[in-house]
Amino acid sequence: MKLIDTSVLIDNIRKGSYEEGSISIITLIEVLRGISPRKRIRVKQLLEKSFDILNIDNKVILKYCDLYTLLKRKGQLIPDADLLIAATAIVNNLVLATKDKDFERVKELGLRLELRKEQ
Repeated sequence: MKLIDTSVLIDNIRKGSYEEGSISIITLIEVLRGISPRKRIRVKQLLEKSFDILNIDNKVILKYCDLYTLLKRKGQLIPDADLLIAATAIVNNLVLATKDKDFERVKELGLRLELRKEQ
């Protein structure tokens, strides 16, 4: 299975295509914040029916902190939301499907990555 990043999920929505996998609670939030308030509840329900939503638990929090510390030491931090998504993928032993090259910084720290090209 894979963890679908926000960039891939939004691209799939725009194309009208579906891809099986899980999404992080962070991705759910990022998608919903861009939806008009009158459609937000319906879109949330559809996403929750379509994907396994992975929450931030203690394992993800601790992995996030480890990743943050290591990347900060190297001067290679990525945004917190992306780091939480990466930690979620690592903890749940999932490949992260993304279009965001920032995640390449986390590969050597245990992130399995499926980097997709921009089209």
